[in-house]
Amino acid sequence: MDDFQPVRGIFRNSQLERADGPGLNPTRNQTMGEIIAARFSRRGFMRGAMAVTAISATVSPMALMSADAAQVKGRVEGSAFDFPEVTAGVDADHHVAEGYDADVLIRWGDKVLADAPEFDPANQSEAAQEKQFGYNNDYVGFVPLEGAEDHGLLVVNHEYTNEELMFPGIVTIEAGEVVVAPATEERVNVEMAAHGGTIIEIRRENGKWRTLPEGRMNRRITAKTPMQLTGPAAGHARLQTNANPSGREVLGTINNCAGGVTPWGTYIMAEENFHGYFLGELPQGHAEAANYERLGVPGGNYDWGRFHGRFDLAQEPNEPNRFGWVVEVDPMDPTAVPKKRTALGRFKHEGAESALSKDGRVVFYLGDDERFDYVYKFVTAGRYDPDDRAANMDLLDEGTLYVARFDEEGGMEWLPLVQGEGPLTAANGFASQADVVIEARRAADLLGATPMDRPEDVEPNPENGHVYVMLTNNTKREEANAANPRTENAFGHIIEIIEEGGDLAATRGTWEILVKCGDPSIAEVGATFSTATTENGWFGMPDNCAVDADGRLWISTDGNSPSETGRTDGLWALDTEGEARGTSRLFYRVPVGAEMCGPCMTPDMATFFVAVQHPADGGDDWDEFGRPSYYEDLSTRWPDFRDDMPTRPSVVAITRQGGGRIG
Repeated sequence: MDDFQPVRGIFRNSQLERADGPGLNPTRNQTMGEIIAARFSRRGFMRGAMAVTAISATVSPMALMSADAAQVKGRVEGSAFDFPEVTAGVDADHHVAEGYDADVLIRWGDKVLADAPEFDPANQSEAAQEKQFGYNNDYVGFVPLEGAEDHGLLVVNHEYTNEELMFPGIVTIEAGEVVVAPATEERVNVEMAAHGGTIIEIRRENGKWRTLPEGRMNRRITAKTPMQLTGPAAGHARLQTNANPSGREVLGTINNCAGGVTPWGTYIMAEENFHGYFLGELPQGHAEAANYERLGVPGGNYDWGRFHGRFDLAQEPNEPNRFGWVVEVDPMDPTAVPKKRTALGRFKHEGAESALSKDGRVVFYLGDDERFDYVYKFVTAGRYDPDDRAANMDLLDEGTLYVARFDEEGGMEWLPLVQGEGPLTAANGFASQADVVIEARRAADLLGATPMDRPEDVEPNPENGHVYVMLTNNTKREEANAANPRTENAFGHIIEIIEEGGDLAATRGTWEILVKCGDPSIAEVGATFSTATTENGWFGMPDNCAVDADGRLWISTDGNSPSETGRTDGLWALDTEGEARGTSRLFYRVPVGAEMCGPCMTPDMATFFVAVQHPADGGDDWDEFGRPSYYEDLSTRWPDFRDDMPTRPSVVAITRQGGGRIG
């Protein structure tokens, strides 16, 4: 399939993560690009404090140079941030704003359980990896223990594996061609153990964080961990398999991208590109053929099905219906069975951040990360009880799943995905709510939801009812117009939703473009950062985000590379209010080849936990390597292999020197 065209790198598992997909949405629903065009052609090129830059860009190189001189060390007038800006660039190290420390907290292979062996990349095993920190850490969350701000549980998703980076010696060059050694069952089992998630106790002492492998709640969750299916699809015939005829149990979770922590302290894992783990063909005329086509199943990016029949469609044709869900884990109980909450729908979940509505219901925002797919939210039927944790533990099994439709006048509505309402009837293949959530994409198609440019993280600000939607890019966009002139949207943009009445449970709201991303000094790009943004401050490909305790927005990116942007990925602070609205500043940048994930700030705003994924992936894109980085053993991949930088997938703890709040 041509789903997986990598931005960097050449290997199939890298391609799985880098996919922005071909766009599997077959509908003719009006796209976000068309809506933006119509809206701004009517309402002009100026909106709020931002200029909507078209071919005649309002941000010139000279303006950026002036901003650089004034703002790199100082404070932008009206900005909520005052840290000294990092210089954008490319090298094999990581960099944080002056006055801050960035310390590697835990890396792939480090101990999660006390009896884990020391990491040895040349002698990996499934048994060892099940006790060690997994690969390619994405979402990072923090659950305080007994209300402490310096002691808690770090919860981390492990999205996918790069076998070419994990296993020394499996990549060779033969007659000038790259050759990857055929998969083995042993290697596949290590990869499966490196997926899933980690729960590990951590503590801050003398201003520095450390992991506690002896912690009694520490746990690894993998692609083989037994789980329950709950909610409307649990037990349905479409989830039943030869291995599990009840349709209520499943082994493992895969491709967990962003996630969340609920108000009652459970850990949310969101299954994203699950389609790539399946191979084989459905039996002729199988009823799931159209369902799987809409999701790109089978992707065939992994060889797991050669050794584990459940990933082979010919052997278990219903198995893909058991993935693509939101998973809830109780981190306080290492024996608790994780639950796949089917009420929140099945698609390529980027994340599942939540906050409370005005009446105490819990609202989850969900992005479906593929070209021309949708933004969702889920509102629980029940209300959160802050005094009774047990009463909250199954809130996610009942509620309403909604999908967003944006209009040309700046309004938007949330359309309920409820069986029997509108086109979601038995005549259209939705005989029950189980069918609706299993085929949430098709249900949203029929409702006329707005196709978006790869919705990734979606983050609510519970204080004002604003919601930030990260739209990473869409290089398949064909429509061009003055307000959105990028026929190939390589840099993405951010939508700000303002829920009606400031209530996150509202079914209507308004929307604005907060910023269109890319280099503002290049007129054809059409970026809309404020003129106070320096040449270091602009970014492309927004991915994950966080709203801190002061309501400030932080953005992490995925896709910047030396040949495309002249900079690595990183963490940016973006003003959303007042005269500084649209001003972005670079706070932290990662080593070449890495993706910036997370981010998560502790409640006291004294620490930022960030995730550095796949450092050195695609290092052949950087001339100073002088070689493709992934051909080498871990110990020689970097020019200087050090413990104080993320040479493996890592979680980094960022703190202010001398203490104090970040930013």
